[in-house]
Amino acid sequence: MPIELYARGDHRCLMFTDLMDEGGEAVQANQFLIVHGDTGAILDPGGNLAYNELYVGMMRYFPPHRLGAILASHADPDIIASLDRWMTATSAPLYISRVWERFVPHFCKPGKTEGRIVGIPDSGQIIQVGDWQIVALPAHFLHAEGNFQFYDPVSRILFSGDLGASAASGRQAQQSVRSLAEHVPRMEAFHRRYMVSNKVLRHWARMVRELDIEMIVPQHGAPMEGPAVQEFIDWVEGLSCGIDLMSDANYAVPAGATRLRRNHTGAALLG
Repeated sequence: MPIELYARGDHRCLMFTDLMDEGGEAVQANQFLIVHGDTGAILDPGGNLAYNELYVGMMRYFPPHRLGAILASHADPDIIASLDRWMTATSAPLYISRVWERFVPHFCKPGKTEGRIVGIPDSGQIIQVGDWQIVALPAHFLHAEGNFQFYDPVSRILFSGDLGASAASGRQAQQSVRSLAEHVPRMEAFHRRYMVSNKVLRHWARMVRELDIEMIVPQHGAPMEGPAVQEFIDWVEGLSCGIDLMSDANYAVPAGATRLRRNHTGAALLG
């Protein structure tokens, strides 16, 4: 069952946290459905592990042929590997960074995506879905080269993709976080490895402070709301990560490799 992040009038934001087998091989991932009137959008719909339950969940609110948009923060498999099935089941266009628009067809059978991929420019854009709009915000290198977050001005929710991700089970992801201090241990290792640099995080922090944000909802783990929103922005603004932490030690030839030699037949020998 989805969690209602927001429900007022004809506008709802729903989060699915446990569409995959708990404790399975795949990383926990959230999928999102925004309903506005008799249409809506799915955000980061995930891979084939999540497809059936998400599709059925959408049918409770409107027929799939009325889906107005598929929004993808980037092109990782846990974001959009189910694209072939969504291209079959709906007529909705896919919005994704121009960096990835010629890569995502690889998830589909030939011809499935023709005329249905809208490349978002690096500067972002306002996306019209029926009589409702959602904002694609630049979030490049957080963590993908072409990366977007989606801000819903009605609910004031920022769907932040991998930024803000935490290690959690599907059930734990249903409980929003209001104070960041105890949550940081579940986030820190991921952010230090997957976010590219503190410079990019500082640019992002300055950008989102211009928005009225009620909740930050990542693609993995629990949402952040209340005081945790500003605490998270402050935390990542000062976080060293990615290339900030790299040194020669991270780019060393593996031990023993320099002893490898090849004989005249091309067989590898230890010298």
